[in-house]
Parts: sequence; C-alpha cells; structure tokens
Amino acid sequence: MLEQRVLPPDAPVPDGVADAGTAPPASRVERLTAGGAVVMVTLETDAREPDPGLLAAASVYAWLGATLFRVPDPQADGVRQVLDMVASIQGTRPPAATRRGLA
Repeated sequence: MLEQRVLPPDAPVPDGVADAGTAPPASRVERLTAGGAVVMVTLETDAREPDPGLLAAASVYAWLGATLFRVPDPQADGVRQVLDMVASIQGTRPPAATRRGLA
C-alpha cells in the first residue's frame, strides 16, 4: 500500500493518479480503489480551524483506500493526523503511542 499524503489545494494531479474529484461519493472511491488505481480526493472548506466534517470525510476516504488528499492549508495538519490514525487502526503503521490500561 502506498503512503497516504496531503497535498496543497493547488497541487496538480500527479501522473498515474485517478482524481476522484471534490468530496466524491464513497462508491466512486471504492470503485477506483477496487480497480487498483491510486486515488486522489479533494476536500474543501473555508474554516480556519480544524473542520470536523472535513476530517470525518478524510477518514472515510482513507479507510476506502484513497491515497492522496488535496486540502486547504489550515486543514493539512488535522488531515495528516487522521490519515495516521486510520493507518494505525488498519494495522498498516504502528501507533504513535501505545498504552495498556492496567489497574
């Protein structure tokens, strides 16, 4: 699996990447990833603070296999954290910190 990356909003579509569009239906992303395509999703918002809806959408697209995410600059750090979290849950990267709840 390719590493998931966050791109600036004006980044061009890299060669060989399927552009799923802006906030595409989940079924479109599923079809593209099922066909083996490297998929890019564009997410937009005017929010200056982390946008919960955008972060939630990024997590769903990441879970479905989207690899590249074009997002506004104020959202980039939050989306990177979401991508790391999804990869940790899926078991494709180790968690940043592990804790055992022993009482």
